[in-house]
Amino acid sequence: MLYQCPLCSEKLNLEQRFYRCANNHQFDIAKEGYVNLIPANKKRSKNPGDNSEMMQARRRFLNNGHYAKLQQKITQICKEKLIDTNYQILDIGCGEGYYTNELESQITKSGHSTNVYGLDISKVAIRYAAKKYPLCHFSVASSQNLPFVDQSLNLILRIYAPCNIEEMNRCIADNGVVVTVTPAARHLYQLRALIYDEVRLHEEAPENIDGFNLEHEEKLSYQLNLDNSDSFDLLQMTPFAWKATDSMKQRLQNETIFTCEADFMIRIYRKN
Repeated sequence: MLYQCPLCSEKLNLEQRFYRCANNHQFDIAKEGYVNLIPANKKRSKNPGDNSEMMQARRRFLNNGHYAKLQQKITQICKEKLIDTNYQILDIGCGEGYYTNELESQITKSGHSTNVYGLDISKVAIRYAAKKYPLCHFSVASSQNLPFVDQSLNLILRIYAPCNIEEMNRCIADNGVVVTVTPAARHLYQLRALIYDEVRLHEEAPENIDGFNLEHEEKLSYQLNLDNSDSFDLLQMTPFAWKATDSMKQRLQNETIFTCEADFMIRIYRKN
């Protein structure tokens, strides 16, 4: 295992149903199979991250295949970039493991031995992910303090996820890759038009990641045709739900078909 102790940064060793470091800090493995690597004194709230309602809405939406094109594209890119590596992968902000599991599954099917880690601050999401996808390694942890030993990862996947750049640089091996997904200009334009009088296009300027070179970028754009339950789930799984009025929610639930644009920007960064 590649985990390190979030308290002292010593390597964590797996011993039966818990991880322990040389300084005797111990982290139990939950019955679902994940490990919680956020010390109690580091939590900003009792239950940080997405709540159960948001997670369940996203789970239903993803299980209905609306982001399957993104899942397939990301998996293809990651497989190409992992050739001639040790196939040690981290999915930051993995949620309920939709992309994490597909990476593990497709890489294993291609004949490679891999360790795919999923990390999220939401215990609700990680509990579900670990229970459903036992072949991946899931942890409740902060993206600002990655619980991985130095230079242990070959690829980091970040889909909308914030991250501490110094920590990412520390954990990823030389010549390793970061794959990011961010909203492109018109992502969910029609949904946002229901909330805002004036819809601003998403900024498309690339992120500058110190220590990494931008190697490639491409857009993935397509139309979503959603029934009333899927369109409402889409709203509930986004931050826009906090701004939506009751009348707007009711409108979505009454729509037979809601057409909306999916517009993603995918970028590949290579460590110097």
